[in-house]
Amino acid sequence: MSEEEHIGVLDSGQEITPEDIRELTGSVTPHFSLQVRNRVRRLIEPLPAGHPARIEGERQITRLEALSRHSGQPASDEA
Repeated sequence: MSEEEHIGVLDSGQEITPEDIRELTGSVTPHFSLQVRNRVRRLIEPLPAGHPARIEGERQITRLEALSRHSGQPASDEA
């Protein structure tokens, strides 16, 4: 799926949960970690600061950026 395609949970109208974030990020390889990070950012962007899914998303973004360093990809917003 390209980054331009919609993530199912975005299209469903359902509230995003921490479990949605964990499902999206659970089995990511270093090669795809930055693309998944970008999807997580889009998912959590509209959520308020204290929302449980936003907290989990921010935690996973940090993990995905660290994971990307194992692939030789730069951890930039461009990836």
